[in-house]
Parts: sequence; C-alpha cells; structure tokens
Amino acid sequence: QVQLVESGGGLVRPGGSLRLICAASGFPFRTRYMAWFRQAPGSERDFVAAISDNGVTTYYADSVKGRFTISRDNAKNTLYLQMNSLKSEDTAVYYCSARFRAAGQKYYLPRDMDYWGKGTLITVSS
Repeated sequence: QVQLVESGGGLVRPGGSLRLICAASGFPFRTRYMAWFRQAPGSERDFVAAISDNGVTTYYADSVKGRFTISRDNAKNTLYLQMNSLKSEDTAVYYCSARFRAAGQKYYLPRDMDYWGKGTLITVSS
C-alpha cells in the first residue's frame, strides 16, 4: 500500500538548519507530483513547497522562498526538504504528500493531494 514516512524533525535554534526526508513506497514515485505542507498548532495545513515528477519544476510558498529547497531522488523513492535560516514561525508539523491525479501545474491546496504521511514535528526555539 501507499506509504509516506517523514523523518528529520526535531528542535533547532533560530537561524539553524534541518533536512526533512520522506521515504515513499507502494506507488511509482517517479511519476508523482510531490509536496510538503505544514500545520502549526491551531492553524490550517499550509503549502510549503512542491516538485514535479521529474524534479525540474519547483514551487514555494512566499514565506519560505530563498530559505527552503525541495528536491527528490527518484532512484531512491525519496523526497527532501532542506530548511535553512529557520525562524520561530516555521515551527509546525511537516507533512509529505503525493498527488495521484493528473499534474502539470502548481497544486498547493491540501485537497489537491491524495496521500499523506503522518508528519514530523519541527520546533524552532532558543
């Protein structure tokens, strides 16, 4: 069955860096549009970044542009999110997601995605 398993979360100081990893299995990863979302306590789930199936096209939320980098390794069925210059407002549970419907444009709403991981918590605090 489809599985998305996030790892790499934890506690980091403001200005620090973390790399999130999403291990995918149970579906043809190399043909799927993938995205990261995040959800802070008491808030809705928000778009962070997305990447096309071949990794050529990426999209970012304005709040993370220039600080976060999404990438993928289709040979390893793995999605990444490199997060630099972290801020307290980046504190949230981060979710990996996959879109199984037709892609070809930017999809950035939770309802655009079809499968989700369980999430990994990032806490940015001094």
